[in-house]
Amino acid sequence: MADEITEESSQTIAAGQLRAFIERIERLEEEKQTIADDIKDVYAELKGTGFDAKAVRTIIRLRKKDANERQEEEAILDLYLAALGMA
Repeated sequence: MADEITEESSQTIAAGQLRAFIERIERLEEEKQTIADDIKDVYAELKGTGFDAKAVRTIIRLRKKDANERQEEEAILDLYLAALGMA
């Protein structure tokens, strides 16, 4: 009988932990969507003032990389463009 109570208590605790994890994830997903909407609004504002959103997205992507990684990527791009006669 004591084993059954312990097992039920363990299952109740596990279910409670699982529910808590799921609720945390749901809250974070809501926050993520709010942030994504805010970023979209900033891009719309940027575009409304005459800036090119695509260029800004590229700049942001490049700024996330370290200088060496960026230089390597640019060198490969230059090489490919030259090979295609586009340089």
